[in-house]
Amino acid sequence: MSELTPADEEGNRCEGEVIVHGARNNYVQSGGRLAALVGVKDLIVVDTPDAILVAHKDSAQDVKHIVGQLKKSGHDAHLVHRTVSRPWGTYTILEQGERFKIKRIVVKPKASLSLQMHHHRSEHWIVVSGMANVVNEGREFMLNTNESTFIPAGHKHRLENPGVIDLILIEVQSGDYVGEDDIVRFDDIYGRAGG
Repeated sequence: MSELTPADEEGNRCEGEVIVHGARNNYVQSGGRLAALVGVKDLIVVDTPDAILVAHKDSAQDVKHIVGQLKKSGHDAHLVHRTVSRPWGTYTILEQGERFKIKRIVVKPKASLSLQMHHHRSEHWIVVSGMANVVNEGREFMLNTNESTFIPAGHKHRLENPGVIDLILIEVQSGDYVGEDDIVRFDDIYGRAGG
């Protein structure tokens, strides 16, 4: 990766918002916040929404040992990322706690989530950009930007983007359990129904 990024006069290869001072021969990838390196050399620094990696260039291959430790401890960071791709678009977990989860959902034009239901959580959907076609317990209606709806636990529901631009919404989940496995699919254009 670093060799695809042009180097500055000190050999630093930086992607994203990065400031260096007295630093040499480093590779820095900052995914969304400012990264600053002062007086260091020969480091790899990768900052993503999931984790931060800081390694000496000579130890880059040893990252596999960190992944092994994550697996051994049962940490899900080696499996699940904050931004998850689905056939219909992506979702990003913005915040979560014991009884809630907040997501940013992006649905591609003409794409649709499955007709689904959750046993243990309710969902609030707020449209930030675009237009949503919503099915909620057999009732079908449209939501525009700055409009919202509530999906109670146990309701069959579906979200669809009928437009030509991305549908972006904020989903607030609340309930006794907000795990990704609390989903029953009844119909899915991507062949995932019956789970």
